[in-house]
Formats: sequence, C-alpha cells, structure tokens
Amino acid sequence: MSFTQAPYHNPLVPFSGPIHGGLKDGHEITVNGSVLLTGGNRFSVNFQCGFTGNNIAFHFNPRFENGGFVVCNTKQFGSWGPEERKMQMPFQKGTPFEIRFQVQNEAFNVLVNGNHFVQYLHRIPFQQVDTISIEGIVQVSYINFQNSRCAPIQPSCFVVQHTLTAQPPCKPKGGKIKPPNYAWPPAPSTVITQTVYPAINSVPPVPSAPALPNTMYTSPLYPLPFSTLIPGGLYPSRNIIVSGSILLTADMFTINLRCGNDIAFHLNPRFKEKAVVRNTKINYSWGSEERSLPGFMPFIQGQGFTILIRCEMHCLKVSINGQHQFDYNHRMKNLGSINQLEVSGDIQLTHVQV
Repeated sequence: MSFTQAPYHNPLVPFSGPIHGGLKDGHEITVNGSVLLTGGNRFSVNFQCGFTGNNIAFHFNPRFENGGFVVCNTKQFGSWGPEERKMQMPFQKGTPFEIRFQVQNEAFNVLVNGNHFVQYLHRIPFQQVDTISIEGIVQVSYINFQNSRCAPIQPSCFVVQHTLTAQPPCKPKGGKIKPPNYAWPPAPSTVITQTVYPAINSVPPVPSAPALPNTMYTSPLYPLPFSTLIPGGLYPSRNIIVSGSILLTADMFTINLRCGNDIAFHLNPRFKEKAVVRNTKINYSWGSEERSLPGFMPFIQGQGFTILIRCEMHCLKVSINGQHQFDYNHRMKNLGSINQLEVSGDIQLTHVQV
C-alpha cells in the first residue's frame, strides 16, 4: 500500500494542507519541528475531515500548563467530545521533537521522539480524514507521509479519483480582459473562519492589516474559471491558499491577483515549457517575465498541489507543496487595491482560502 504524497517542508504555522487520497490503515504521518520558547502554552496537530475544522477525527494537543499534559479529543459537527488526558509532557519548550502518527484500524498510535506515547481509539472513521492542520507555539521543519509497514514511498504521480467525471476546463484566452459585467460562475459555498493573521511588528502603519476574517471556500470540485473578492485587499502577513489537482493532459493553468483590469501577480505554470511564469500586467501591457526556480518544475500532471502566497511588505513569497519556491517583488505598490483572485486552466480546484 503506497502513500504517494510529497512532504511539506517548512510550512508556516498555522498550517492546513490536504492529505491526498485520505488516510488508510498502515499510513504514518511524521511531524518534525521544535517547540517555541514564547508565544503561548499550547500547540496542536489535527487530523480533519475538510478544511473548516468542524469535524476533527483526532486532536492532539500538548499543553504546558499545570505541570504539562496532552489532551486528545474528537470534534463532530462543531462540538467537542469528552477529553482524554495523558498527564505526562514529552515535549520541552525550545527543544526539537518528532511525532509519528501511525494509522491503525482500531486507533491512532502516537510515538514521540521514537517512544510510544499514547493510543487514541477512533470515534469517527479515519478514512474520512483528508486534511492535516497544525497551530500553536511550534516551528515545523517538515511533515512526511509514508506507509509504516514497508519502506518509505517516494513521491510519485498521483491521480485524483472522483465519483463524477471531470471535464477539462476551457483554456484561458491569453490576454483577454473580461468585461466589467461578466458573470463568473458562482462559488460553491462559503465558510467564514475566524483566523486573522496579525500584521508584522516591523511593518510601517501603511498598509495595515484590517481586522477581517479569512474567507475559505471548500468543495469537491469547482467550476472554472473561478473568481472571488479578497476582502480588504492584500497587506503584509496575509496568506492566500489555492489547492487542487492537475489534469493528466494539462497544458497550463493560471492564478491571477487583480486590481481592476490590471494583474498585479500572474502565476502561470506551463507544462510544455516546464516553466512557472510570473508577471504583471498594467494598462493592458505585460512587464518582463520571471521564470527562475530553485530546482525542478514543482508541478506534475496528474498530481495534487497546494500553493501558498504570502504577502510581505516588499514582495510575495510563494510556496508550493510546503516548499518555498520564489519571491516576487511588488510591481504595484498599492497592496490594498489588489482585491480579486482568479483561477483558471487545466486543473480541478478543491480549496481556496483568502
């Protein structure tokens, strides 16, 4: 039984990422990182059914309080069940750790730093888990996926299975601007979460981060092209997450961050060219392309992906599948005016968070 998913490297916390294909008996997820000295007294690793956090099959929650203990629990339809507390603390602030979550038919088996720590019996079917999230006072080096009953599986081509047949979306018409009254297909559903990313302390007052909740859209499959507003526009420390899977016959796909008719950031993976093109379009004119990458083409036809676009004061930092790929210096300086996200091309879109 293989577990064909690339690891997440140095993900920003709080972090949420898909587990492609869901969990199966024999899977093992390893979280490697270190506990921060300051910033609070808790962290958690959650195995969720969807991105909303309303259904968490396994909540693993070390708390540096009252001598230290670890809470395990399950949340169903937004309500927590009875806590299970392990009155031991295998973690220390400022110290590295490794947690291995082994999926078994009856329970999650948890090892900390190579030693068995706790077993948590399933309260809801583990096969429904498709998301891992981490939050709290930790810095994560990597999240690795493998089959615990054989040698680690190297990442390979992953083909997403759906109960319906996905039709290849229309190819984006290069350079055409949609009229102002163009009727984009409606978003499937909207869930408002209360996660607000604070502004970086060293950032000057402008532009400042408005107190707006993130908007998260999640659906088995979106109609494309997809478009949504970015409430409040961009500002330093704001994250935008786009997840999905790439069609086996994909030629290209596009993510645009727009300001009216202008495109502040154009992200355009092209499979025939094995390139990830970045650019800006102002007054209907494209600027100079950027194509450099630290390694190979990070997207693979037939494989799932997660793109994190983090806005900083001077640039956008872009990570793909948990691995930082490049910085894109802002060419449009009025970040707050960049308030629309567009996604189109040869993909199946399953998750958007703005």
